[in-house]
Amino acid sequence: MGLLLDLLQWPAMLLTVAAAWCIGSRRPCRRRVGFCFFISSNVLWVAWGWQVQAWALIVLQFCLCAMNLRGWKKNTQGEPSP
Repeated sequence: MGLLLDLLQWPAMLLTVAAAWCIGSRRPCRRRVGFCFFISSNVLWVAWGWQVQAWALIVLQFCLCAMNLRGWKKNTQGEPSP
């Protein structure tokens, strides 16, 4: 089980990089995907950080998740209603 949890850092890192790429898009839909990727990576980083007792990393992920939720809200507020 430890090895499986240790491997979480790789998908977490890939999701973080993909999220950063998507957030830079001019398309609101792609930015939403980026925010979802970021929040998913936050969850994976917390799971990995818990295993290795990286408490500062866990607190950082909660802070970043709050910022991502704020970004999601601001991104959706700027869109015209269908």
